[in-house]
Amino acid sequence: MTIELESKVSVLLEGIASRLDISPTKYKQAVDRYTAVSNWIAEGQFEGVEEIHFYPQGSFRLGTVVRPIRNGQDADYDIDLVSEFQILKNKTTPKTLKEAVGNRIAENETYKKMLDEEGRRCWTINYAEQDGIGFHIDVLPATPEDVKVRNNLVDSRIAEKAIAITHKNKDKTYEWYSSNPSGYADWFENINQPVFNLVKATQQRSLFENNRDIYASIDEVPEALIKTPLQRAIQILKRHRDVRFTNHPMADDKPISMIITTLAAKLYNGEPNVFLTLRNIVNRLDVLSDLLKPEFSNNKVLQEQSLITRNADGTWVIENPVNPEENFADRWHENNNQKARAFFQWTKWIKEDVIEIIGSNDIGKIVKSFESTFGQVSITTAKALGLPTSAAVISTPIIQISNPNKPWGR
Repeated sequence: MTIELESKVSVLLEGIASRLDISPTKYKQAVDRYTAVSNWIAEGQFEGVEEIHFYPQGSFRLGTVVRPIRNGQDADYDIDLVSEFQILKNKTTPKTLKEAVGNRIAENETYKKMLDEEGRRCWTINYAEQDGIGFHIDVLPATPEDVKVRNNLVDSRIAEKAIAITHKNKDKTYEWYSSNPSGYADWFENINQPVFNLVKATQQRSLFENNRDIYASIDEVPEALIKTPLQRAIQILKRHRDVRFTNHPMADDKPISMIITTLAAKLYNGEPNVFLTLRNIVNRLDVLSDLLKPEFSNNKVLQEQSLITRNADGTWVIENPVNPEENFADRWHENNNQKARAFFQWTKWIKEDVIEIIGSNDIGKIVKSFESTFGQVSITTAKALGLPTSAAVISTPIIQISNPNKPWGR
């Protein structure tokens, strides 16, 4: 592939990821709303607690938000909000803390009407759609993790941010689960930062110029809206997964976002555009499909890499980079390695759909595999870039999102 073609395809992919992202308007609305929720909880009376730290976690924090697909339809954006109560874990119980947070939220008549039933780990506030786009806030009660647990983590600076979150079991008992969303975000940002610094000024100015109704100056543009090729690639990977597994027999075993994000970040080499980033990630992951073969333990190359490992007993390991005791692939061996097979089926799909399609003389087929929501917009973009396309690519079933984020709505 020529450098010029790589550049054009990257522009196409960048546009696709942008259309799937949360808009500046919705981002501001989300921040305003979770700030209001935080303030309401913070004003409550909680025995033995003088301070509560609130912060987003997950894709909203990492800048990899993609509007999810559920049951073949567009769904609300997920905003995860950690409520970290500054109290020793042994001075309360997960049941006490969880119920205290739920009761406090319900004291607000407005939030009470929007409050969902208690979830396993969080309380969910469902906001009504505006402009055809909705989201919900998951409030996650937590305390700082015990010193003993922190001492087992990899980096003292990251370990300091470990938390214990409440978890309700199926039998209605409660327990603590160890987590570290802030530490994970620090790990991710450390990988992302060098390229982020290179693109920040240009993107901030562009965002300001296109959203003067929101921002009075460039300095008001949140850094969270600036996206590197790594972040865009992760958005594309997640969207491709969602579309490809819609109504598929292996839908329940599709790769989780944490695995996709972790592996993509570990494989990122500072590539300057989205296509090169995707090509590197997908090609490296596809090679690891040989771990499914009976003779995997004899493959020296597979045994020396540390991205995805498989033990002699057939169990799998994808290590949490900030907590080596947490294994993201702890269930991959179940049901004849069903989750592992789903993962490598997906890597094969995306290699065929995005990487190998480049030589097919029909770049527009990229749309068919994972970007059907805004299909016509992307075909128009591809044509404007002088990329070969075919009207036939729109024949795939389309997953509709109403009122896509500006400035990409039709």
